[in-house]
Amino acid sequence: MAEIEIDGAPADPARLAALGLLNYGHFTTLRAEAGRVRGLALHLDRLVRDCRALFGAELDRAAVRERIGAVLPADGAPVIVRVTVYDPALGLERPAAPAAPALLVTTRPAAAAEPAPLRVRTAAYRRELPEVKHVGLFGLVHHRRQAQLAGYDDVLLVGEDGLVVEGATWNVGFLAGERLVWPQGPSLPGVTEALLSGAYRGPQSREPLPADGLDRFTAAFAVNAGVGVRPLAAVDGTAFDPAHPALAVLRAAYLGIPAEAVGG
Repeated sequence: MAEIEIDGAPADPARLAALGLLNYGHFTTLRAEAGRVRGLALHLDRLVRDCRALFGAELDRAAVRERIGAVLPADGAPVIVRVTVYDPALGLERPAAPAAPALLVTTRPAAAAEPAPLRVRTAAYRRELPEVKHVGLFGLVHHRRQAQLAGYDDVLLVGEDGLVVEGATWNVGFLAGERLVWPQGPSLPGVTEALLSGAYRGPQSREPLPADGLDRFTAAFAVNAGVGVRPLAAVDGTAFDPAHPALAVLRAAYLGIPAEAVGG
């Protein structure tokens, strides 16, 4: 199995150069196991939507499914697959030239065990084009690095208005008892967030959440396709219960979502 390929062929330095030097493109990351992916249709929708937004081009959904299927291990072992869409011929001087996006597909083993709860700190930052999952990760990585240097695990992004937006590479939710509250604001529409929101049978809402008012919640969690539901132990100086019973309900709801066969 190739660990990295472009349009079905082993990646070569010349075609990778544009992504490394220009850093213009978008991606989605998904977890595949036994040839199946939760929310596969939503991942494909994201890639098609973002390709139109960044390149003004249509992406072939069938081709994406084919490329994902080609890199999955034959034994069905769980892997993390990242599909990046970029144009190897795009130049800095003429980014408005007609685009011919390529598919760069990479894989890595998926974590087997449940990851430990996260301790995060807040940082004032808003991604460019927050509705697009683009490859411009400098700000996110910088703030994550600064948080880790300060003794935290990760960073929770807050807007200039002081409202919670999203995590560095994850969406965030909060629990007041069994009531699930999602932040309201400009953030990436997460696939796992959408799946979990549809699967959870308890009360839920979307509200503006001031970062200095999170102590009204009893539990908090991060969600993305790689880890599913991951508890937060603390945000800045506010502690949460990483073993709150509602978190187990959320995990069960997520794991109960049927996965879609990549082969269709």
